[in-house]
Amino acid sequence: MCGIAGIISPNPSLVELPLLKKMADILAHRGPDGEGFWINKKNTAGLAHRRLSVIDLTPAAAQPMRYLDRYSIVYNGEIYNYPELKKDLQKAGYSFASASDTEVLLAAYDCYHERCVQYLDGMFSFAIWDEKQQTLFMARDRFGEKPFYYHNSKDAFYFASEMKALWAIGIEKTAEHKMLLNYLSLGNVQNPSNKAATFFKNILSLPPAHYAI
Repeated sequence: MCGIAGIISPNPSLVELPLLKKMADILAHRGPDGEGFWINKKNTAGLAHRRLSVIDLTPAAAQPMRYLDRYSIVYNGEIYNYPELKKDLQKAGYSFASASDTEVLLAAYDCYHERCVQYLDGMFSFAIWDEKQQTLFMARDRFGEKPFYYHNSKDAFYFASEMKALWAIGIEKTAEHKMLLNYLSLGNVQNPSNKAATFFKNILSLPPAHYAI
């Protein structure tokens, strides 16, 4: 279990290290083994990570991880078939500087793009910033074992492993009354017609088995 968070905005003043630090601090319980931050040169994309070391315990596996001087990732979870996937990618010409599944995930994205999720066996939520394309690719595992929440406004896109990381930087708690009614009357914790909905109007969840760009 790790903690991930990020801010994407065309307004450089909104992508600040203190905000990323606030988000990471709230997620400290998810990753007691370290923290990391990355902001691109344009100050339009920032990532934060709280690390729980599992596979590669060395600094080479620290996140946010950069790859090919193009991609940056924050990732929570474990890719069970990463050794097999790594061998296939090595045959395709990719090389690796760590023993982590994170680097394999980055190479898989470079090789297969959004189709990379079809090759992944595991539990995961992650976000990859492509500096060349200026896009953020996000994905969540098939059963939704790893959480991914986000808030999208006209000025910025924010995401995190837990809602309270979003609240920590000032995103308001506005109740979603339809969700509350469904829960109180039927016991539903999800909206069957909108699986992205949460109990808060301005915070959504990336549904299981989905990706977004």
